[in-house]
Amino acid sequence: MDQQDFYIQQTYTSLQDSLSRYTNSLSNYPKNIALQAAIKKELQVIKIALEKVNNNVVKIATFGLASRGKSAIANALVGQYVFNSEPVNGTTKWPKSFRWMPDDTKVMLEFIDTPGLDEINEIQNSTMFREVTEESDLILFVISEDIVETEYKALIYLKKLLKPIILVFNKIDLYPEKTCLNIYKQLQEFSKDFKNEEKLLINIQDIVLVAASPKTIPIKIRNVDGKVKKEVEIQTPQIKSLRHKILGVVNNEGRYLLCLNVLLQVKQAEENIALKIIQILEKDAEYIIKKYVKYKSLIVTFNPIAVLDICIGLLIDLALIRKLFYLYALPITNHNIDKLWFQIFFSSGKLLLSEVFTGLVLSISKTIMMITNVLDKPTAIEIYGTSAILQGGIAAHSTYRISKAVQSYLAKSCSWRILGSSEIIENILNEANENMMIYSLRLK
Repeated sequence: MDQQDFYIQQTYTSLQDSLSRYTNSLSNYPKNIALQAAIKKELQVIKIALEKVNNNVVKIATFGLASRGKSAIANALVGQYVFNSEPVNGTTKWPKSFRWMPDDTKVMLEFIDTPGLDEINEIQNSTMFREVTEESDLILFVISEDIVETEYKALIYLKKLLKPIILVFNKIDLYPEKTCLNIYKQLQEFSKDFKNEEKLLINIQDIVLVAASPKTIPIKIRNVDGKVKKEVEIQTPQIKSLRHKILGVVNNEGRYLLCLNVLLQVKQAEENIALKIIQILEKDAEYIIKKYVKYKSLIVTFNPIAVLDICIGLLIDLALIRKLFYLYALPITNHNIDKLWFQIFFSSGKLLLSEVFTGLVLSISKTIMMITNVLDKPTAIEIYGTSAILQGGIAAHSTYRISKAVQSYLAKSCSWRILGSSEIIENILNEANENMMIYSLRLK
């Protein structure tokens, strides 16, 4: 088994585990219709991803402005006229797909032809653009003139979604002066006008020049009777370099691309599930949080022994975290709950740590007052009481902050379990070398 097959197997196992875990989570709330309906769509995303891995299909979408030759490129690659490519704007109105199995690949390829980006209002908010982008493992972004701002912004958006991109310059027969270096330098110039977080990472080796439908050449043919007839000679598409590039990527890292894409989709689905569960069970969670906040506040307030109240308070926080995890029934083990307590506690910020330190100082001062028998004085009793109440309030506030940190952690990090989607994504990207397309994705 090679490394790509290894990750295909890991991905398939991870998706099966996700589907099983979240289905079991739903079984804990059979009467909660709102919860059942809320995550039905996300479970469907996981099921489709599982089917895609099982079928071993790599999806390649063509994007670009209208009349850049997206359909013509797809036709030339598969060697059939499967997509309408008339020389008028807006020929493709809706995404269309075609499956192709080249002789020299191990996976099925599915080409998705899309409308021009300039025919889509607000690209990032377009449902069609988003859905096609999410299901695509590899992007062919087609240009045929100097890059314009709409194209550059679309490229940035695709890169932010961790989409590997082959930048295809079509109609090289009309622009023979164009080179890959010219285009690469133009991208670098464009990036100067954007913020640092909007730099476009496309390697020069991922730029390909083609002529999917070269211009015809007029010729004259003299008949036997001496008459001259004018005809046109249709040129063969200059597409070999792109075909070679695509097949090279697909063979060398196609299954990595497949794994990354479905794992990213499932990761988002898992985060959506966690967020929806947290929102729908908000009232139940608030009831539990208030109860534990009250318990901790009372114990810390009335306990006179230094450090003991801090330790008991931390145990109450841990119990609260366990209670919230069980309430949400999200996929995590008991061992990981204990580990997460420390991660959540120390990631909650300096303010929370300062609250604990302040509580410790107040706890020690209470104990000293008890030991030195100064509580027989009215002012001392007043000071002791004020310290105790203040410490109890600080303890209650810190517990409430931890509960909110738990909810935030669950909403964003539920995929970080053993062989979870986030872990496999990280492992694949860490193994990428500089010669692979996915290497640039690890830099985002």
